[in-house]
Amino acid sequence: MTEGDIMRSIMVALSADGHFVAHANIGLFFTAEGRPIKTGLPKGFSDLFGFRASDCRFFALEVKSPKGRPSPEQLAFIAAMKNRGALAAIVRSVEDARRAVNGG
Repeated sequence: MTEGDIMRSIMVALSADGHFVAHANIGLFFTAEGRPIKTGLPKGFSDLFGFRASDCRFFALEVKSPKGRPSPEQLAFIAAMKNRGALAAIVRSVEDARRAVNGG
């Protein structure tokens, strides 16, 4: 199962649980003059984010495949979110995501 497959499964499951969950796409494009423009969120921002249904607490989930490794920027983002009271975690399955969102 790819990270994309895992991410889609997590989005469906958390939405079914009543939570608000979103994924923001980022990218790079070039103007007609050839100038690069980056779009989206800061480097390290988690793949999925949202609000827990029970109390609207913010969560951020970095989705990884079983062998995937988070970057230093992703780890720093997760730590920053936790320091600010958010639920944040590296997740590799629907079960991990549910534990991170419901157990915190």
